Amino acid sequence: MSGQIIGLQEWFETPPGRYLLGWEQARFDEAVADIFGYHALQLGLPALAGLQNNRMPHRWLASDASLPGPAAARTALVTDFAALPFAEGSLDLVLLPHALELSPDPHATLREVERVLVPEGRVVVCGFNPASLWGMRQRRARLYRRLGFGELYLPDAGEFIGFWRLRDWLKLLSFEVESVRFGCYRPSVASEAWLNRFEWMDRAGERWWSIFGGVYFMVAVKRVRGMRLLGANWKPVKARASAPVPVANRQHRAGHGHDAG
Repeated sequence: MSGQIIGLQEWFETPPGRYLLGWEQARFDEAVADIFGYHALQLGLPALAGLQNNRMPHRWLASDASLPGPAAARTALVTDFAALPFAEGSLDLVLLPHALELSPDPHATLREVERVLVPEGRVVVCGFNPASLWGMRQRRARLYRRLGFGELYLPDAGEFIGFWRLRDWLKLLSFEVESVRFGCYRPSVASEAWLNRFEWMDRAGERWWSIFGGVYFMVAVKRVRGMRLLGANWKPVKARASAPVPVANRQHRAGHGHDAG
C-alpha cells in the first residue's frame, strides 16, 4: 500500500478494503432482511448496498458530500448527517456504515438519528474496532507519522469509536442493543495473497477472541420511556376457601362424635 493518505472510498478498493466490505455486506444483508416498515435510510458509503436486501417501499442513500461517477447516481440526497431533512419519528430504519467515525460530530449525528426514528425503529452501525490487530497497527502508524515516517494501514478517516463507548452513547439516547457481531480477524497485511493465507483466522477469531475483530456490527432499537406494549391482562383465579375433601372429613368426624355421645 502506498504511503499516501487515502480516504475510506479509495481504501475499499484495496485488498483489505474489499475483504472488509465483503464481510460487512453479508452482515447488512442478514440484518435488514426481516426489519419491516415503510422508510429506510443509509447514511454514506455508497460502495456498500446496505438496503438491497430490505423490502421497505421507500429506501434512500444519503451522502454528506457530492460524489463522482456511479456513486452519484445511487445517491438520493446530499445532506448534513447531523441535520437530516426528515420529520421527527418518520423513519423505520437507519444504517450507519462507518458514518459516525467519519462525522465531525458523531454525538450530533447519533442524536439526529434518534430524532428521525419512529419508536421501536432500528439503527444499524458498523465501525472499525480500535481494540484489534488492525486498530493497534493504525495507532502505531500514527505515532510513526508524527516522527516523520511510516504509513497508515486503515484510512485516515476521523476517530475510531470503540464498541463499549458507542454502546454507552446508544444507552444514553434510550437505544437498546439487540445484537453485536465482530469480524475480520486476519492480520493487517496489505496483499490479497497474504489475506487469503490467513483465512483460517476468521473462524478461530470468532470462536476464541471474538471481541478483537477488526470491525464491529451492531443493531439497536429505539425505546421510548413510558411506552410499553400491552399484552393479555390475565387475572389469577382466587383459591377456594375450602376444598371438598377437608369439608367431608370434618363432617365425618362430627358424625362420629355424635354417636359416641
